[in-house]
Amino acid sequence: MSALAAQAISTGRLDLLPLRVEHAEEMAAVLSDPALHAFIGGAPKTPRDLRSRYRRITAGSPDPAVCWLNWVIRLRDESCLTGTVQATVGPSGQATVAEVAWVVGVPWQGRGIAVEAAQGLVDWLGGQPVDAVVAHIHPEHRASAAVATAAGLTPTDAWHDGEVRWLRSVGR
Repeated sequence: MSALAAQAISTGRLDLLPLRVEHAEEMAAVLSDPALHAFIGGAPKTPRDLRSRYRRITAGSPDPAVCWLNWVIRLRDESCLTGTVQATVGPSGQATVAEVAWVVGVPWQGRGIAVEAAQGLVDWLGGQPVDAVVAHIHPEHRASAAVATAAGLTPTDAWHDGEVRWLRSVGR
């Protein structure tokens, strides 16, 4: 697989901007509410922790067959970051699969930002050498299930680490 790189993606209200280490300070504030971790576990990260994490992920996957693609979500009208979307793209059997995830800070939830960002990401992936998009969603996380549905993913019977595997065929 040829390497993919995160590119800026624009939607009606949002800019999905390739993640940079410099985003850590603002993102630490965006992701600071402990409620965000109810389904994903862990705790809010400090700016220093996020800088370290962002350095690792922007350096790329150590596996040359896998691409790590990460964006921050910028709400254009308010000129602020509101969350992140990501895709890990790699081989799965004879197919190339993008495993996606999203998170939107608590103050911006309920405004359709996650839906718009996920739709923008999945649409962009549909134009890449990707066969399918997958998300893993906790069975009680109704908001994330609604985002996945809006992005055209459907739940499968498969489970991974206590989460339901959602799937959408795309591209190629």
